[in-house]
Amino acid sequence: MNIIEQLIKEFNLKPFQVQNTVKLIDEGNTIPFIARYRKEVTGELNDQVLRELHERLVYLRNLDERREDVRRLIEEQGKLTEELSLSLDRAVTLQEIEDLYRPYKLKRKTRASVAKEKGLEPLAAIIFAQMPSKTPVSQIASGYIDAEKGVNTVEEALAGAMDIIAEEVSDNAEYRKVLRETIFRNGMIISTAKKEEDSVYRMYYDFKEPVSKIANHRVLALNRGEKEDFLQVKIDIDSALCIAYLKGKNIKGTNSEMAGYVEDAIEDSYSRLIFPSLERDIRNQLSENAQEQAMKVFAENLRNLLLQPPVKDRVVLGLDPAYRTGCKIAVVDEIGKVLTTTVIYPTPPQNKIEEAKVKLRQLIEKHKVDIISIGNGTASKESELFVVELLKEIDRKVYYMVVSEAGASVYSASKLGAEEFPEFDVALRSAVSIARRLQDPLAELVKIDPKAIGVGQYQHDMNQKRLDESLGGVVEDCVNNVGVDLNTASAPLLSYISGISSAVAKNVVEYREENGKFKSRSEIKKVKKLGGKTFEQCAGFLRITDGDNILDNTSVHPESYSAAEKLLKKLGYNLADVSHKNLIDLDKKVEQAGRGKVSEELGIGLPTLKDIINELLKPGRDPRDELPKPILHTDVLHLEDLKPGMILTGTVRNVADFGAFVDIGVHQDGLVHISQLADRFVKNPMEVVAVGDIVKVRVMEVDADRKRISLSMREIN
Repeated sequence: MNIIEQLIKEFNLKPFQVQNTVKLIDEGNTIPFIARYRKEVTGELNDQVLRELHERLVYLRNLDERREDVRRLIEEQGKLTEELSLSLDRAVTLQEIEDLYRPYKLKRKTRASVAKEKGLEPLAAIIFAQMPSKTPVSQIASGYIDAEKGVNTVEEALAGAMDIIAEEVSDNAEYRKVLRETIFRNGMIISTAKKEEDSVYRMYYDFKEPVSKIANHRVLALNRGEKEDFLQVKIDIDSALCIAYLKGKNIKGTNSEMAGYVEDAIEDSYSRLIFPSLERDIRNQLSENAQEQAMKVFAENLRNLLLQPPVKDRVVLGLDPAYRTGCKIAVVDEIGKVLTTTVIYPTPPQNKIEEAKVKLRQLIEKHKVDIISIGNGTASKESELFVVELLKEIDRKVYYMVVSEAGASVYSASKLGAEEFPEFDVALRSAVSIARRLQDPLAELVKIDPKAIGVGQYQHDMNQKRLDESLGGVVEDCVNNVGVDLNTASAPLLSYISGISSAVAKNVVEYREENGKFKSRSEIKKVKKLGGKTFEQCAGFLRITDGDNILDNTSVHPESYSAAEKLLKKLGYNLADVSHKNLIDLDKKVEQAGRGKVSEELGIGLPTLKDIINELLKPGRDPRDELPKPILHTDVLHLEDLKPGMILTGTVRNVADFGAFVDIGVHQDGLVHISQLADRFVKNPMEVVAVGDIVKVRVMEVDADRKRISLSMREIN
């Protein structure tokens, strides 16, 4: 297989784009670096396309490696024919290669292998050939009776021969391919209850759906229900359809007696060998497809969550709610530094409400708190009611917001949490995390395993290695898209920067602690184990806000500093103008001079010129600042307050294949089913909403007992 040609065809890209991208990847460049700083070379492919292309490149290379392994293994047996070699060359999936290898694969002991050991292979060949013969089959079979080999009767000889035929039919790659497609096209997934008791899987207790149409999230639900022993799941198909195909391929009209034996062998082959194997294959494929889709949903949700706009320049009080052990409090300043921590007991069973109010009022006044960030876990509603009551009693204008505390406990109990706050107990670390994730979601959430952040579905049922790779790539893209402050970034945040490993990230922080703030990007070359290649990959994503060179606070790469300075000089500006943002006419002047001519003079491509101009116009730009700010509250809404027809504003917390969960401020997220997302047909919820979106919804139904809220976004102006 020509992998480059295959990628060009699959991604519908120009040859130079694929060739150059593969070359850059093979040279050790990271995806964020290629996406941002090699646009001319790749034809401006974005990071998502580059990641998909990279994944496919790895798959195709592994496929080629397996193809050659199989070719070698068959050749070693002396059974590689020109036709088989050609079939291997044409195979485009791992499944096809494994199907071709199946007849030659060393198997564990089977009924057919036992029959072959008994010398019955020639008898099987005679019967399978169905050649005209006046000799009865039983008479031919009698010649294979051999007590020493364990063949004592004609019936045993014929049974062994039929086992060999059954396995030969089962091992035929062409038959398996056709029958796999037939079962996929015509089969039904059937699920029945394995237990009488009620469960979350009750809708699948008597369930049937075509294999070809079943939704991915239902596949994952069936798998989990089966794993937890609530469901019995199988694929059902009219076996006559499949057996008729096999008979059509193998039954000849030359010897009716032998044909009868072959028919029996085919039926046995299908029911005992082929169907169980293909049922596993198809269910595995459905699961794999469902997992891939779930990973895409998870990845997109994670991307949108990480890129939530930060609440900058605000003192935040983080409140981690609880009952018996009290609510943990942490106040952090505008840059996330912990000012103080404490514990209050406004919730049952202590109910020390007045004492808690006094404590919080003192903290708010002393530290000039602007926002209270409340975790949405146990006792969250009671804590929210307490906070609302307190805010009505104080003069200072303070807002509050309920934030997802998913993963906060994971972080607080982690080695990283202990290293960052050795003096705090686990619960106080959670309060710090809850405060900081409002100030800068990206910087805080990168400290937590993405799987624990709570924006996926069925994540524990997936291939964990594949999921980690997928989500790790998303975090890497987000961190590099925003960039990090080299003088404040934590080691976990730095470790996601292009080219920087966890070990180098720790070295950067150690260097900073020993030598003070970095004054320039080039100074990081002094960091232990940070060589030239690493500098090339990471430099453009690091920011220095008050350094020696204003360009260090932009995403202009050091390799383009000379071009940026020449551009400024050509148009009558200097670097001081950038720091004072006096470049209003910069873009207009470039247009007048001719973009093509300017880029040629500077020795850079048009995409790089465009990026340099954008960065010079907005040094220190944070792409998240352009997104809608999170909703801050001063009052509370109860579930009982909700009435059908009410129009509310909410925040999308999670998106699944079947709809979106929206936080409308009542502690219980409401579901907007996919059919209620828009006034048109919606195939994929992500066409309409993303995690973090601020949306208007109408209450359709409230089930207080089951704490379920049905919402709609249809017909809302």
